[in-house]
Amino acid sequence: MLDEAQGLQYALEKLAATRPTAVNLQWALSRMEEELQNVPEDQRAGVALDLAQTLEQEDIEICAAIGVNGADLLQKLWEEKRATQTKLNVLTHCNAGALATVDWGTALAVIYKAIERNIPLHVWVDETRPRNQGAALTCWELAQEGIAHTLIVDNAGGHLMQHGQVDVCIVGSDRTTLNGDVCNKIGTYLKALAAKDNQIPFYVALPVSSIDFSISDGLREIPIEERSALEVTHVTGVKDTGELATIRLSPEGVTASNYGFDVTPADLVSFLITERGVVKAKKSEIVSLKK
Repeated sequence: MLDEAQGLQYALEKLAATRPTAVNLQWALSRMEEELQNVPEDQRAGVALDLAQTLEQEDIEICAAIGVNGADLLQKLWEEKRATQTKLNVLTHCNAGALATVDWGTALAVIYKAIERNIPLHVWVDETRPRNQGAALTCWELAQEGIAHTLIVDNAGGHLMQHGQVDVCIVGSDRTTLNGDVCNKIGTYLKALAAKDNQIPFYVALPVSSIDFSISDGLREIPIEERSALEVTHVTGVKDTGELATIRLSPEGVTASNYGFDVTPADLVSFLITERGVVKAKKSEIVSLKK
């Protein structure tokens, strides 16, 4: 039988182990540990709920501020392009909206705040295999807000960039290093490479809690989760009847690898958009965000 202190530590460690790549889960759990460590076990649930609701309200404000700061960048970009085109084309990867955070999201907060300023936007939505967060979640969110968007397969982004159909890429981040390396959903690195080759801005929208100030080398120091091979070999979707169904895509028994994230080096990132301002992806500017 675990005592109170051991029980709390056990719960924190189990929760932290679910997302080793995402640093702001560790940040939230650290806040929870600090709040609960001297609270009797029979009172912890109420105290934990109170803190969770505080974090929720903080997150709403943080994401709204990220959106405003990012919309400033899109406003400037639109002013440069409005004489020659009718809309600003944004490419996203994975889901970084209200379903991932609270109310606003991170990358999608930038889009929502830009729409509030009447900047005409069209969003290219990467499907984001293998979990298809773009197809299932981002498309749903944008549709709820009436924002023009088009779903594309993950490998189409580079082609669109080559043909002048993408003006800016905006993604979120699960962990960003002190030197500006960005860890995000697998496939982000390839979009950043294509953006660099085509002189397209590549923005990363993130709360400061997603910055790991203790590490500098993303490629060597960020643990990358490898998830179930079934996510690659099988796909789940909705049948015409409305029922969920899972089917196998690959030959039975095939070996599959499923890395959940990749690291985009800082030199491929145009700007980091945070609630405390917009900075370049380099140590001298990122360190200014730490309180």
